[in-house]
Amino acid sequence: MKEFLVEITTTIPDGTDPAEVDRRRAAEAVRAGQLAATSHLGRLWRPVSELRSVGLWRADDEADLRRNVLGTLPLHDWMSFAVTPLEPHPNDPGREA
Repeated sequence: MKEFLVEITTTIPDGTDPAEVDRRRAAEAVRAGQLAATSHLGRLWRPVSELRSVGLWRADDEADLRRNVLGTLPLHDWMSFAVTPLEPHPNDPGREA
């Protein structure tokens, strides 16, 4: 699988029922766990004092990432994504020999 750095910004539409937001957030946590279990979600961070996330994601290619991975997130309709494809760096200390 290829790796991608993905910046996610979630914007909840004005007037959205708080119960719907809570339901989707709970489902989002479950789905993130499932994606981590299948190695599609490697790491996820939230920059200090910001309401966005940055993550290391894996998929066969960017189309697969957008359609079959990010597209399955319950909050997807409220999210915008900045996707950066990654490749190994020759000096990466975590790179496999």
